[in-house]
Amino acid sequence: MQQQALVTDIQKFAVNDGPGFRTSVFLKGCPLKCAWCHNPETISRAPEIYWKRRLCVQCGACMEACPQEAINAPVPPEESREPGSAYQKIIRDRCDGCMKCVDACLYGALCVAGRPMSIDDILDEVEQDRPFYDNSGGGMTVSGGEPTAHPDFTGRLFLAARQRGIHTCLDTNGFCGWPILETIIENVDIVLFDLKHIDPAAHRLLTGVDNALILKNLSRLSRNGTEIWIRIPIVPGFNDDMEIHLRMAQFLAGLPGKISRIDLLPFHNWCQDKYDWLGICWPMQSIEALEPSLLEPAAELYRETGFAATVGGSGFEHTGT
Repeated sequence: MQQQALVTDIQKFAVNDGPGFRTSVFLKGCPLKCAWCHNPETISRAPEIYWKRRLCVQCGACMEACPQEAINAPVPPEESREPGSAYQKIIRDRCDGCMKCVDACLYGALCVAGRPMSIDDILDEVEQDRPFYDNSGGGMTVSGGEPTAHPDFTGRLFLAARQRGIHTCLDTNGFCGWPILETIIENVDIVLFDLKHIDPAAHRLLTGVDNALILKNLSRLSRNGTEIWIRIPIVPGFNDDMEIHLRMAQFLAGLPGKISRIDLLPFHNWCQDKYDWLGICWPMQSIEALEPSLLEPAAELYRETGFAATVGGSGFEHTGT
């Protein structure tokens, strides 16, 4: 049986995950716990159950199917859908992930986040859009979660993609052993490298880890001659201060190799439904999405330091010189 990994989504026609039109493959599992994570379903390495309250008719079928008594009793549907409702269908600390409730749901209100896929499964789906890659310079981006959390699978996936002539990007937070990263990038065309903060204490506060290993791996990648696109998620109150960007720009300018571009990615809260589907109270849901134009001063700072910089990271846009 071919090796498999859990995939939460395969997003087609992505334009912010590398050059051209791309197919982004989201693997499940990440060693970081970023407070602003826009893909919370990719953090855990195990399959999880979404409960979509807007689709739930409160029929009780899931409750009857659950052997662990991990389902709350039905309430009127309009009560569970009221703004600010604390009602949740699944009692998460009792759930053992048997998925019998999902099988019993006839309305799509319960579904699984994380489906097992083989390398051939993924690439067969990716190759459906080959004409768009050929015309735009696109290809496949492997994201997550964190692809390096599945080193053998990710390495084999990139090798198989290269054998099929597919352009490849690795989207990584850089938090892994260097031998893992070094092996994976052998068949990667571009590394999209997340740089969240330059200060180790601040980094640990909102991601759960400090950045020493991340910065060391970025330096090694740069020395290795790998093409690197830096991606900086801009989060209000975390790394939106110009002094932080000045320090980041100075660090990047001091790397031994060339950084092809820097993409500033504005925070948004459009992922709040995912947190609700997972039964998670997300403290950042009330923070308004950043207006992209507000990031232009930071982008200009990077340009003045000698980098090509964009706001939003479109693979069709190269702003600056």
